[in-house]
Formats: sequence, structure tokens, C-alpha cells
Amino acid sequence: MRRNILLLILAMIVALSIAACGGGEEETAENTDFSFALVLPGALGDRSFSDSANRGAERAIEELGVSGTVIETAGITEHEAAMRGAIQAGNDIVLPLALDAALVLALAEEFPDQKFGAPSDVFAETLPDNFAAFQINVHESSFLAGLIAGSMTETKIVGAVVGGDAPALNQFFYGYKQGVLEVCPDCEVLVGYLGFDFENPTLGLETALGQYEQGADIVYQVAGRSGEGVLEAAAQTDNYAIGVDSNQDWIQPGHVIVSMIKRVDIATYTLIEWALNDTFQGGFNQLGMADGAAGISWDEGSTTFKDEGPADMVDKLPDVEATVAEYRANILSGDYVVCDALVDPEMTSEACAPLK
Repeated sequence: MRRNILLLILAMIVALSIAACGGGEEETAENTDFSFALVLPGALGDRSFSDSANRGAERAIEELGVSGTVIETAGITEHEAAMRGAIQAGNDIVLPLALDAALVLALAEEFPDQKFGAPSDVFAETLPDNFAAFQINVHESSFLAGLIAGSMTETKIVGAVVGGDAPALNQFFYGYKQGVLEVCPDCEVLVGYLGFDFENPTLGLETALGQYEQGADIVYQVAGRSGEGVLEAAAQTDNYAIGVDSNQDWIQPGHVIVSMIKRVDIATYTLIEWALNDTFQGGFNQLGMADGAAGISWDEGSTTFKDEGPADMVDKLPDVEATVAEYRANILSGDYVVCDALVDPEMTSEACAPLK
């Protein structure tokens, strides 16, 4: 009983803060009778996953003329109160980004008339009718990142710093490892898992420094805000990194070779549009490289590494770009298959790298 009262108080506080300042900025236009709330797992400014979802929210406000609120949290302890506050504020759709699936499913059952939309990563066997979720598959675009690392490494040791050991995160890592070994069969691929700590750049820095000390010269970061420490470690040691989710090439210019793009903004915008247009249907939805929802920063015209990187590494880029283009075409045509940790969570990275 005391816990329920506490949650109610917290929810009321969040609801009042939304009304007062939105936990972010609230804008309105033609469809002022429609509102959404995007609930983030942490704060904005990660230059990665959360910022990508926020771009989708901003696009919806601008193009669809709806009212939107972005709610930043300080971590897991605030997620339930933030969600309840968003529901009680009367939003037409509430968008939990990478929050605990059990929490969100329980709320969806408790509030059957409330629409929920997850822009990414909800792991459940079924979803209720009021809950739609997107899975943006990243194994194929992570494979392209692995091709780049395997083609450009000079030490034949590369690494990955991954937020946690789970199928959704291994979808990044296994695809990456397969790409590395496809072009460099005798390469060693190191991995460090961060125990699901996505808000700790110091931990990311220390983990990456350990991999560089073991001889890695390129490290792929899949760790949210913690991954910024990986990019910093690359610069500190005069090595290289690969960014994730958003274009991070510019964060440490000349040290970030490329970024693997996960377009959470597309999923965020689409869910809002569905709810606005009464085309919302509960259930799982898939997006990936073929849909333009996953790719690499070079696809978006990023030339930061080409402009800022050392000449000997930049000289490799034309051949690497040709390799990436060849494999991309073969993947999209179905002639080459990239392993997917979400399809078979029991597989190991060794079992799927490489596949012929």
C-alpha cells in the first residue's frame, strides 16, 4: 500500500512537471487536440539513441502539427513515475524508449484505452492491442561496420564495447564480428560488456583503453552515453573507433572512422503518425537496412574521417567503400546472409562468424 501511494505521488509530481515545463519543450500547431509523450531512459544529449528518438518527435511536431512532450529521466528508478505521469496527462500516445518491457506491458494492461508505442526494443512474445512496437534490425548494417574495421585494421585486433550481454545488443556485436572475420579471417575480435550501464562514459573509456592496450586499433561502441568514453579513448591513444545509432563521426574527428546508424527517429515519427491518423494497430513491426532505417554514416554523406583522418588510413577508403557496396548489394538481394542474434538468442558469436 505504501509503495502504491508513493508511486501515485511520484506520478502526480511528474504530471505537474509535464504541465509546467514538459520535461522538455512542448510545441503546438494545427492538431492541438492531439498530444504525445516520449519517455526517455535517461537524459537528452547522448548524441546517440535518445537524441535520435527526439529528432523523430521534433519532426512530428513540425510536420504533423501535433503537441509533443519529451520526458527525460535520471534512470530506472524514475521510469514508472514518468510513464504514469505521461498517461495521466492525457496524451493520445505514450512512447517508452527502451524501458523495461515488463513495466510497460503491465501499464498497457492497466490502461487498456491508452495507446503505447515503443520506437525500439521490446522483448515479449505478444503485445496487447493498445501497444505497437518497432524492432530496428541492425545486424546487417553492423556487418558493414565490421567489414570496414576488418579492412582497415593494421594490428589485426579490433574490439567492441557493448552495453550489455543481451540479444538486442548482440545483434550489433555478432553482425560486426561476422563482418570483421569475413574480410580478415585471422583477426581477433575483443568484446567488453558494461553490465547494462549506458550512462557511464568513464566505464566506456576504461573498457576501451583496456582493449587498445591489448593491441586493438579499432573499437566499435554500442553503449549509449557510455560509448562516448570509447570515442574519447580512441583519441587519447591515437587509435580509431566506430560510432553507433547517430552520426558520431564529428565527435572525435579523425578518430571515428564511421558510425552505424539506427534510425529510431523514423520509428518514433511513424508511431505518432499512426496514432494521429487512426491507423494504429498493436503488435510488432520490423524495420532494417532495406527500409533505410539502418545503415552507416557514409550513406548520409559524412566525409569527416576522409577529411580529418591520417593519409595512410584515408588512402584505404576507396577500396573499403567498394567492398561495402558489394556486400550491401549481396545482402539486400538475399545472396549473403548476416547472422541475427534476435532470431536465435542461443547462438554464439563464434557460430555465426562468418557465414557463407
